[in-house]
Amino acid sequence: MSVEMPNSDYRFRLSDSLLGAQMLFVAFGALVLVPILTGLDPNVALFTAGAGTLVFQIITGGKVPVFLASSFAFIAPIIYGVQTWGVPATMCGLTAAGLLYVVLSIFIRIFGSDILHRILPPVVTGPVIMVIGLVLAPVAVHMAMGRTGDGTAWLVPEKTAMIIAGVALVTTVLTSLLGKGWLKLIPILCGICVGYLASLFLDIVGFTAATQASFDPGALQNWTAPTLITMTPVAEKAWLAMPSFVFPEWSWQAIFFIVPVAIAPAIEHFGDVLAVGSITGKDYLKDPGIKSTMLGDGIATSLASFLGGPPNTTYSEVSGAVALTKAFNPAIMTWAALCAILLSFVGKIGALLATIPVPVMGGIMILLFGMITVVGINTLVRSGKDLTTPRNLIIVAVILVCGIGGMKFTAGNFAIEKIGLAGILGLLLNLVLPQER
Repeated sequence: MSVEMPNSDYRFRLSDSLLGAQMLFVAFGALVLVPILTGLDPNVALFTAGAGTLVFQIITGGKVPVFLASSFAFIAPIIYGVQTWGVPATMCGLTAAGLLYVVLSIFIRIFGSDILHRILPPVVTGPVIMVIGLVLAPVAVHMAMGRTGDGTAWLVPEKTAMIIAGVALVTTVLTSLLGKGWLKLIPILCGICVGYLASLFLDIVGFTAATQASFDPGALQNWTAPTLITMTPVAEKAWLAMPSFVFPEWSWQAIFFIVPVAIAPAIEHFGDVLAVGSITGKDYLKDPGIKSTMLGDGIATSLASFLGGPPNTTYSEVSGAVALTKAFNPAIMTWAALCAILLSFVGKIGALLATIPVPVMGGIMILLFGMITVVGINTLVRSGKDLTTPRNLIIVAVILVCGIGGMKFTAGNFAIEKIGLAGILGLLLNLVLPQER
């Protein structure tokens, strides 16, 4: 079977199904990492990644070979939102964040793509990205040391946890630096797998709820590692099961906290589209146009959040796989999306992912959140702006201190803090402060 789309490289062929499955394999580690860290359902994340990719292809006319899945930029606000307002309210904020992309696409359609660079220059987006990574740094350290994300309870003995976290971290780093071919594209997946094996070797992984129960760190000398007794939760989970969709509940607080976070990934969207264009040798900023790709990304994000999944973004790992295989046919991503949707109905996948010990995730997070921070620094460096000038110094300083320090603004039932407040302050300062001569 072969289906072609006019004015596009899109060729839907059964022979490309294996390539599509490989693309999903490349994205799988990062895709499921976000729901695992934030407490969302991995099966829902698989479904919304597939559905979001299909929506993006429809809106862009099947012209761009990208795969959309869980965005790292929203990890911090999701964690905070779930703890503060619950999952449904957090999904309301994330759905609104996707609608911000839609609004930006309308602005681009009317005023051109330069409008974003004027309103949201690197001096604003760079520090906001840095805040996203740095706010999460304590969570990564707590989990790598065997504690819960807030550090209030111990789950694994500290020394054992740090060994496991170190194994996961080192594996990810070595795979990223020394890996060849496909292996270089899946460092996170490799780190999770090797860290999991290390946990099995140290008798930490358990498939019962009691396995990761809290214990008193003062009584470590009397503590023995839990024994791998049974795979009951995985065994009891049905092979075929409907993903646990969660629908949004209205929350102004969640909207005003999360929507500003979308500023940074919206700007990064330009870079992602340019990167894919450089790989395929096509100018996607002109056809289908950044206005269409931004619209597709926004609707895919809103759809994912409306169903209880993490926001979507284009995956650089998959773009790397496209460069490696020279498979520029966008229909391959259709196959990857269909594979993701089919896997989302395999109930045992989510149950198995839930058994990954906290230190494994902590080791990966140390690298992940540090990388997010470095991306923000690189955004500032590449802009070539002098950060010591009064205007730039004020904007960057206010964003960093208010975001990392946890500044909070409250008015009645309305409250905004941390990343969201930092993003809004940066936006306002950039509009209000006079330009330097």
